[in-house]
Amino acid sequence: MERVKINLPETFNFKTEIAIRITDVNYGGHVGNDSFLAMIQEARLQFYKNYGYSEINVEGMGTIMVDVAIEYKLELFYGDEIEISVTAGNIARNGFDLFYLIEKTSESGKQIAAKAKTGILCFDYIARKVVPMPQNAIDKFSNQS
Repeated sequence: MERVKINLPETFNFKTEIAIRITDVNYGGHVGNDSFLAMIQEARLQFYKNYGYSEINVEGMGTIMVDVAIEYKLELFYGDEIEISVTAGNIARNGFDLFYLIEKTSESGKQIAAKAKTGILCFDYIARKVVPMPQNAIDKFSNQS
């Protein structure tokens, strides 16, 4: 069986912390895959906010997620604290990828819980079509520090 492998960038320019809630835990007693996706979305929203953007307003254009991949590495449980690092990459005419490093934090250090990537396109929600990425957003995401 072939497994998903995500090659993360060397550096990330944005980090956020999230606590695992009881509603994130599934019948297996650990964080469910749907909750990982929700945490990635929360990190994406905070990443956008860091630039003064939102999912529906990146320099006047909306964004739409067109694909997602998650590589699970470690179970997470209720009460765990995680740090999600986010960065943009593979910037193209109509969109970009966002990469996520999800790490469990504890007194003994950090452990990788998951790696993820989402494909994002710029989208005009009124015209219902993919549109070019605004140059100002390209510049901001290309010059992350």
